[in-house]
Parts: sequence; structure tokens; C-alpha cells
Amino acid sequence: MTTSKDRLKRFLARLDGIFGREPKFYPFDSLIPGAPKVAVMVYDDVPEPGYITGVTYGLSEVQHPEWRLGRPELIISVESTDTRWPLAVGELANQLRGDCPFAYGDVINFGEPISPESEMAAFFVFAPSILEREDFLNIDVGGPQTLSLAGMYPIYPPEVKVIRAEGLKAFWHHENFDPFSVTRPGITKL
Repeated sequence: MTTSKDRLKRFLARLDGIFGREPKFYPFDSLIPGAPKVAVMVYDDVPEPGYITGVTYGLSEVQHPEWRLGRPELIISVESTDTRWPLAVGELANQLRGDCPFAYGDVINFGEPISPESEMAAFFVFAPSILEREDFLNIDVGGPQTLSLAGMYPIYPPEVKVIRAEGLKAFWHHENFDPFSVTRPGITKL
């Protein structure tokens, strides 16, 4: 049986191989008694200079009834150098693990602007934009289930209603939607 540390070590080796560098670590004390901490690994200048990418670990260390084929960890990549973006995703993973499945199409309200550079205050969950399918699905870390990475995309508060009314596919294909921009124009209707 592997431990949380063993699984994290294998996960990090996989990420280091994909991103070609080691991250900065930001741990969060667990809000679930007895559960391992949540950590966010932050990669500066990934996928390119001026961007930041963060990946969680610890969400998958608890159970959720909807997770039958694998367990998610979260990834965010935005055109910014502000670590508040990946730290917000880590905070959501820590606060909602065990309660939220973080399934594709889920919309999650952060409750306040994530960074001073934008009024974005929510996220939706979908496939990661910066990775190939084989890099984000069925990641073997030696646990009872494989891991997958779920992309977190920041949105403005009014966009929550647009996504819920019109669907994620229509929103994703809107001319103003840019999955990496935190300063793009808001989308109020499709």
C-alpha cells in the first residue's frame, strides 16, 4: 500500500517530466481531520513566459461518491504572474474536497475577486488546455485509483448564469472567451 507521500512523489515526477522544471510549493493545512494537507505546486512561465500554472495535490486523497474511475487534481494556467490564481484553486480544493466532485462543467463561485488585476470571482471545470490527453488522464501514482487533471478556468460572476443557461460548449466557443486571459471582456450573452 502506498502512502500519500509516495503518491505525491510519483505525481511530482510526472509533472516535472511534463513541465521540465521543479515547482514552488504552497501547502494548506487540511480542513478534514486526519486527511493529508493540500498543496499547490506553482510553475512560473508555464506554458510560456508571462504565464503561471498551478497544480493541486491532496484533493484526490479523500473520497467522493462520484469518483468511480479515477480521482481528480486541479490545474490552472493563466496569462499572469500573480500566484493568487493557483492559490485560489488550492483553497477551493481544500475547502470543497469530499463535497464537490470537480467534474467537467461544474461552476464554482470563489465569492470574491481572485486577484486585484481582474473582477473574476468564479471558475468552471473542464479539460486542461495546456496538456495533451495522455498527460492529464489515467496518471498512475500507485494508489487504488489513477489520477486525472481537471482544468480550472476563471470567469466573471455574471458569466456563471450564462454558462448555466446556455451551456459550457456555447460559452467556450464565444469569440470573447480566452481560456488564459484574466482581463478579457466579460460575456453577458451568447
